[in-house]
Amino acid sequence: MKKILYYTALMVLIVILLPAIIVRGCGPAPPQKPPAPEIPEKVYDITVYNKDTKLTEVMDLEEYIKGVVAAEMPADFDLEALKAQAVAARTFAYGRMSGAYRSKQGVHDGIDICTDSTHCQAWMSAESAKKRWGILFASRNWSKIERAVNETKGLIIVYQGDVINALFHASSAGRTENAEDVWEGKSVPYLRSVASSDESSKGYITTVTISEDELTEKLQEAYPEEELPESLADDIEVIDITEGGRVKTLRVGNIIMKGTEFRSLLGLRSACFSISSGDEGQISITTTGHGHGVGMSQWGANALAKTGGTFSEILRHYYTGVDIVSISDHEASAQRTDN
Repeated sequence: MKKILYYTALMVLIVILLPAIIVRGCGPAPPQKPPAPEIPEKVYDITVYNKDTKLTEVMDLEEYIKGVVAAEMPADFDLEALKAQAVAARTFAYGRMSGAYRSKQGVHDGIDICTDSTHCQAWMSAESAKKRWGILFASRNWSKIERAVNETKGLIIVYQGDVINALFHASSAGRTENAEDVWEGKSVPYLRSVASSDESSKGYITTVTISEDELTEKLQEAYPEEELPESLADDIEVIDITEGGRVKTLRVGNIIMKGTEFRSLLGLRSACFSISSGDEGQISITTTGHGHGVGMSQWGANALAKTGGTFSEILRHYYTGVDIVSISDHEASAQRTDN
């Protein structure tokens, strides 16, 4: 009896249910939702004036940033420091592309940026960079630069929704500078003095010697109406210093001048300096750090990276209260605000 029931059930499965399953499986597939069309990624171009060739070129922004990182920061720096440099350089460039900041009038009017590091930021071609590194390190170093830029592609720094002026320098003197202590004007909330470890930087402490006659000549050119004492070596006084440790103002004879002006006058590495009398008729000037001291210290960034700091942590350390966003998100947010 059990065998009869078993065979009956089997026949029902073969004759009725199996064909139904096969027919159903061969029927038309349910309609599928078409894939969303891919939105092409926006490409940003920047107009660059090359101070060496005296030519203007339109470059892809990301390719331009690779040349900036190669020129501005040693390739043997930690990858996270190179990433921080890439984001800072991209922010600096985008700020000028977008019109948020303007270059000094009369230098390269109508052009976004130039390759003069004293005015904008340094840049070099891949070919020049590889030639400088030599055949043994060219491929490795350029790949590292490309990785730093590619892994931060499109990222910029903003403060309360606005693109920052991402200033940077080689090394500080233990602290960076408040912007208003270097350039006259209002204080900038994200360019504040912060601690920075730069002792390992090349030429961190440097001493130069200048004759009293040479200093007198330079001062007379800058201040033709001022009378200077016969001996300047013993008539120089630092009046006050900045929070970052640089000379804010000093007196040279009867002349009261800014430390940044004295630095520029003598071509010093920084405005963090001390002055002493050397041999007869000589003045010794010892400087600490290199550059204006505002914003991110490049050597300080590398020191933070070596202790495990990520590029975003480095940037948030040197630029107070900022956020890191993509250019596309920033533009979308700005458009919503305008509407």
